[in-house]
Amino acid sequence: MTKAILKSSILILFSALAFAYEPGELPQQAASVIPRELQGVGVTEHRGKKLNLNLQFQSSTGQTVKLGQYFNQGRPVVMAMVYYNCPNLCGMQMEGLAHIFKKMKGEAGKFYELVLVSMDPRETPKIAAEHKARVMKMLGKPSAEKHWHFLVGDQKNVTELASEIGFHYKWNEQLKQFAHATATYILTPEGVLSRYLYGIDYAPKTMRLSLVEAGEGKVGTIVDQITLCCFQFSPNGNKYVLWSFNLMRIACVFTVGVLSIILIPMWLNERKKKRAGNNGPEIT
Repeated sequence: MTKAILKSSILILFSALAFAYEPGELPQQAASVIPRELQGVGVTEHRGKKLNLNLQFQSSTGQTVKLGQYFNQGRPVVMAMVYYNCPNLCGMQMEGLAHIFKKMKGEAGKFYELVLVSMDPRETPKIAAEHKARVMKMLGKPSAEKHWHFLVGDQKNVTELASEIGFHYKWNEQLKQFAHATATYILTPEGVLSRYLYGIDYAPKTMRLSLVEAGEGKVGTIVDQITLCCFQFSPNGNKYVLWSFNLMRIACVFTVGVLSIILIPMWLNERKKKRAGNNGPEIT
């Protein structure tokens, strides 16, 4: 039992390295120490790709649903691929999402929809419902319950969705677990992949700005839009950082605007005086 726990812990440790690179692009030194079970595990970003919204799943209430019913509602969608009975990362990721959205400004249903999809086709709507109840209790926002969706599906639909979002995972027969990375996907209201956020916890501000960006002006305030102009997403830091070039560009536009307000009336007044001088005194 101790040996299995130790091996499981090693897999989790190496997952942090695995999802930082695309499959097949690990540094040579890292590839030599990555366990065979984790080779090929990770995330390939497909930003700009539109998902197949006709894929069918089952909700936590047992209803057959299409992915598309959570889109085209004028708000972005937060998505993650997990499995509810995961003994390690998935539980922490779901708790992390509850923690982030509990602190973030912007209510579910107005600012976003959230969709979790199980990678394990053996999981049932009942299992999804049990985990949803636990996560919603941590979130502490009853109004969000109808906008947080916990789905399960058959192998065909799960595999296709995983391929579209670039999620690579493996079943470990010895440990009876999936080896996988942790990533949260931010999609536009039309179902286009906009942003990838890695790990199990990050600043609520990062999530909010990602949603504003994906919302294409449909969610957020004018302050959010201005903030996005000044900040740029840094994949290395997994957050938005101040972008000096954009800040300088905004400063230049502001300066030109102020000078225009001051100088244009002066120029028009001077032109008017010159015209009056050229016409000479009026003859009566």
